Amino acid sequence: MRRRTNIAAIGAAVAAGVIAIAVFSGGGTQAQTRPAQQPRQVVMASAEDHLPSTTAADWVTYADHVVVVAATSEQLLPPSQSEVERGEGLLGRTVRLEVKQVLWSREGAPQPAPGGWDFQATGAVFTDGQADRPTPMALDDRPRVEAGHQYVMAIAWEAAQCSPGDEPRPAGWVGLGEGSELPFDGGVIGQGESEGRTQSADQARMLAAEEAGPAAGLEEELVGADAAALTAKLKAATPEQRQEFLPKVSEDSCG
Repeated sequence: MRRRTNIAAIGAAVAAGVIAIAVFSGGGTQAQTRPAQQPRQVVMASAEDHLPSTTAADWVTYADHVVVVAATSEQLLPPSQSEVERGEGLLGRTVRLEVKQVLWSREGAPQPAPGGWDFQATGAVFTDGQADRPTPMALDDRPRVEAGHQYVMAIAWEAAQCSPGDEPRPAGWVGLGEGSELPFDGGVIGQGESEGRTQSADQARMLAAEEAGPAAGLEEELVGADAAALTAKLKAATPEQRQEFLPKVSEDSCG
C-alpha cells in the first residue's frame, strides 16, 4: 500500500502532487496485478512524491491542513490536438472536492482550510486513435479520487509556479504525495476507493499486513480506525526540520 519514495526537486511539471508518471500498462505485459473487487480495467502508473507523505511526522511537517473530503463530481478533460493527431495520449481529470471536516491545521498555515476545490486527478489513456474510449489510469498505491467516495487528505497551499518554457500554473491546494490520500468511505480509514477499485476495511487490513515494517505508513498503522484516531496521532507527532523541495517563486512574478 504505502511506501516512501524518493523526493525530487520539481518545478512547473508538478500536477496534483506527482511528477513524471510512467505508464506500465496499456494492454502491455507489465500491468500490475491485484485481485479486483469489480470487473474494471485500470491502467497502472508510477510517480515520485511531491513532498514527504508517509508518516505522521511528514504530515505535520509539510501539510497545512488535514481534511475529510467528499468527491462530488468529476470531468475528464479533452485531449490536445497533437495527441489526437498522434492517436494516443493522456487525458487529465478534474474532481470537485467538498471539505466535510478539518481534522488538523498547522500553526501559521498561509491559507485557511478550503471549503472545497477542484482537484487535478489522474485521468485516462487512449491509443489507436480511440480518444472516445479511454481506459482509466491510476497511480500505484493511491486512490484515483472518484466521485461518490470520501477521502482523508493532507494538503498544502502552493504558490503559483512560472518556470521558463512551461505553462504558468496558478496557486492552489495540492496533496503531499503517495501517503497523503487515504480512502475513507463510511468514516473508516482504508475503506473505499484505491487504485480505481473499491476495497473493504478487511481487504485493506490484509494489504496493510503485507506492508508491515519500515515501509508501513499512516494508512497501515490506522487501517480500520476512525478520524479521531488519526487526529490523535497527528497531535502526538513532532514536526521535523522542514526542507524546501519546491522553488520559492513570488506569485507577482507570474504576471
